[in-house]
Amino acid sequence: MGILKVEGLSKSFGGLTAIRKLNLEVEEGEIRGVIGPNGAGKTTFFNVVSGIYRPSAGTVTFDGQVISGLSPDKIAELGVVRTFQRVALFPDFTVLENINIARHLHARESIFGAIFGRSKEDERRNLEKSEEIIEFLGMKLHRDELASNLPYGLQRTMGVAIALATEPRLLMLDEPVAGMNNSETLAMTGLIRRIRDEMGVTVLLVEHDMRTVMNLCDKITVIDFGEMLAEGLPHEIRENKDVIEAYLGTEDIVA
Repeated sequence: MGILKVEGLSKSFGGLTAIRKLNLEVEEGEIRGVIGPNGAGKTTFFNVVSGIYRPSAGTVTFDGQVISGLSPDKIAELGVVRTFQRVALFPDFTVLENINIARHLHARESIFGAIFGRSKEDERRNLEKSEEIIEFLGMKLHRDELASNLPYGLQRTMGVAIALATEPRLLMLDEPVAGMNNSETLAMTGLIRRIRDEMGVTVLLVEHDMRTVMNLCDKITVIDFGEMLAEGLPHEIRENKDVIEAYLGTEDIVA
């Protein structure tokens, strides 16, 4: 059984069905891509799995426990953590301070406690972990830099850093390379691989950059009109006629 299992998942908004009877299983240690045309239901799927939306039908199970219907903070506590396209940072705090706040919030402290700390021992442990994340991300030179002064690519990396501070077992990445140039995309792709290979974190990502998806993912799920269109290895998806048709035969999907 996979670490994440979605069974008969549906989500409707009034008369609009965004996801319809979706079944999906992600193996532990996998990098799984979820792709599809605009409006296919990818973001709704992410929002249901992470607890932002309650499903209209079906279940989401993580590591054998049903999580569908739980609040986002409860789901995050269990180890399912997501990033967003728009990174939420404290712009006037340093890189270290942003990660350290995420560490405190992971321990369910108040904002006041997260900023000013609780016990010296807790603070020591959180700072130590924050420094480890900065080292892992290769951001030591930016440790004391204000988040607002970071270039775009590093701000996106900070979004991943904040997610890692919560010690996820399943990391859900929402368009991790959106808006990046080639060098930034390569750096993010390498980082995602290292998160899986060196930290043992399973990765589930939604992404429109097909070259990134094809080069990075172990397996790809294609959603169209809220339903499963295809699923398979990257070369199988690349050659799937239904997928090519759903993407209007764009060069990106067949390149």
